[in-house]
Amino acid sequence: MLEPTDLEQFNQHLQSDGAVLVLFGGAHCGVCQVIKPKLESLISGQFPDITLLYVDCERQPGICGQSVVFSLPTVKLFLDGQLSLEKSRSFSLMELERELGRLIELWRP
Repeated sequence: MLEPTDLEQFNQHLQSDGAVLVLFGGAHCGVCQVIKPKLESLISGQFPDITLLYVDCERQPGICGQSVVFSLPTVKLFLDGQLSLEKSRSFSLMELERELGRLIELWRP
């Protein structure tokens, strides 16, 4: 899981990596800390073509503000730089897995 250190690096990943899933969280967000390893496992096992980013909103408030993230955890999927899926606060990882599968299948050439 990559952690961009500034907005420029974050935007570079979104524009150049194809499929990017971003988890916005924080050290004081218990749910974020629980789903972080689960997302890593899901992406590495089911969707190895997706680049996984983690943005700690306590350390990188500029990235979170620019991304319009005001509640944690938030997960956003970008396909070729375009926002394709967003889940915030309360969501099911099983539902997220199904939606990722559907979107990635439609997106792949």
